[in-house]
Amino acid sequence: MNKQELIDAVAFEAGTSKIAAEETINAVFETISKAVAAGDAVQLIGFGSFGTGERAAGTGRNPQTGETIEIAAAKTVKFTAGKAFKDAVNLS
Repeated sequence: MNKQELIDAVAFEAGTSKIAAEETINAVFETISKAVAAGDAVQLIGFGSFGTGERAAGTGRNPQTGETIEIAAAKTVKFTAGKAFKDAVNLS
């Protein structure tokens, strides 16, 4: 499912217009993105949690040349599925 299909499905389920569904979905995504970027965790009970993690610096290898390269440390985004979401996936 891509974003447009998600908008269509939400509009149908909520009985609202596609424009209203798109605005709502965009607002939800933007709010979650801003909160996680600020270092806050977003917990949606029954669905899951969004948060940040750390990836340590390390070394890698260029597959074309075999040259060793340094990979910088970085922040990562983590999603942990909630129990209800996991249960729903495992039932299907």
